Amino acid sequence: MERNRTVKYRQGKRKGKPKVRFNFWMMFIIFVFSFVVCFVLYMLAANLNGDFFKDEFDSNIIDEQVSVPDIQQTTDASDKSNSAENSNSVSITNPVPQSAAVDASYFDNACLITDSTLIQMSDYGKFSPANIFSSTELNAVDCNTMKVSSNFGTVNVYDIIKNKKPDVLYIMLGSDLGTSDSDEMIASYTTLVNNLHSALNDMKIYVMQLPPIIYDTESITNEMINNYNNKLLAMANAIGVYCIDTNTALKSESGVLAEKFYSYETLALSAEGYSEICGYILTHTV
Repeated sequence: MERNRTVKYRQGKRKGKPKVRFNFWMMFIIFVFSFVVCFVLYMLAANLNGDFFKDEFDSNIIDEQVSVPDIQQTTDASDKSNSAENSNSVSITNPVPQSAAVDASYFDNACLITDSTLIQMSDYGKFSPANIFSSTELNAVDCNTMKVSSNFGTVNVYDIIKNKKPDVLYIMLGSDLGTSDSDEMIASYTTLVNNLHSALNDMKIYVMQLPPIIYDTESITNEMINNYNNKLLAMANAIGVYCIDTNTALKSESGVLAEKFYSYETLALSAEGYSEICGYILTHTV
């Protein structure tokens, strides 16, 4: 008789999978750690490459600059074009060449600014005394600040001419040559002429070259005068005003002041010298 066999299977315990739990602090620590590592690498790259920040940000800066409208550039180009047209509207040849003589009435509305060089023009010249503005203290270096007497009061020559508004203006300044630096003289002289030319654009301005001296001294020579006159010519060309060679008009064949144009009594230009300058002006106009 067979026995009934009962087969029993041992049931093993089922092992469950571990549950994944979200740990906030662990994530925070990982984030902080990652940020620190990236920051350290970034700073190392910046220190190793001196142009790192320039390379990093220049493209943005350039894009911003390019995005700005070119209105200003267009305006500047237009202004330069207009300025060039205005400066070329009158053809200027310097020194002013000889022309047909004009009548002496030309001086009626012509003014003269001068220092001691032509201070006796009211006595010997053809300019009206009311149109001559001069002083022994006036010179090239101080021509913008020195005040002289006039119908408009004791003011600087710029204010006088701006109020006077003559048709033509002649300027001879340079008595301080030999005692002042020539470049400083030209710089100050340029400021005066430039300001007058801008304020009274229709007024003709003639820069007069310094006359020669009869003999050289320790402080001033004819070579110094020639160099200064060359600078005056360059200044006139740069500004766009006229320049007349009143130096050559008074020279002798030896290159110094002709003796007939010199007064041994006043140690300055003679009456004949002043007359020669006025005659030269009348035959060198535009």
